[in-house]
Amino acid sequence: MSPTVLLVEDDRELRSTLVQALSVEGYTVATAASVADARAQAAHRRPDRPMDIVLLDLSLPDGDGETLLADLRNGGQTPVLVISARHTDNPKIRLLDAGADDYLVKPFSLGELLARMRVALRHRGAPVRVLLTHYEKDGLSVDLDKRRVLRDGKAVHLTPTEFNLLARLVQNAGQVVTHRQLLTSVWGPEYIDHTHYLRLYMGQLRAKLEARPAEPQVLLTEPGVGYRLADLQD
Repeated sequence: MSPTVLLVEDDRELRSTLVQALSVEGYTVATAASVADARAQAAHRRPDRPMDIVLLDLSLPDGDGETLLADLRNGGQTPVLVISARHTDNPKIRLLDAGADDYLVKPFSLGELLARMRVALRHRGAPVRVLLTHYEKDGLSVDLDKRRVLRDGKAVHLTPTEFNLLARLVQNAGQVVTHRQLLTSVWGPEYIDHTHYLRLYMGQLRAKLEARPAEPQVLLTEPGVGYRLADLQD
């Protein structure tokens, strides 16, 4: 089961960017744009599906995120990673002393955010699934770190959307990724009903990556559920 993140961020553009990036990395992301919204999200979580980690902005429209940190610390041990534009030492020290697991100053790189999230999860004993970044099968070679895709040794150009879709499948090679997960990861949560996007882009990927696109051996369809990249062991 993928780790669940509560992203508390009122900047719509940054929130959308992080949702897409975290979803591609295999996280399930819930969002809140205010202190009140975050409290409601936390209160309505099922007991068997607690948040695995919280990403907390401080400057929220209805209050300071620091008050939410106190609530979270009173209610449990969920890792909290503060993401803020405040870069002086005083707020960092105060929030770390108040129970934040880490403090990341904006702007930050996605790679650093993901690394700090993994550290926080490990420190709290939460499972951290290692996602695949390399895939080689039937003449197809994918290196997500280098953003390189080869077919029979020749470089293949993918659009950003095609690459993001392929990346989500590579990271979960051998496992079914549902329509909803793919649409949320690649296009955003507002596109969960646009399954025609998946059919279009999977057709484009197969045309570029499969030896026989009409008889795919790597990019497989799970009818009515989603798509799966053939297991490396198959």
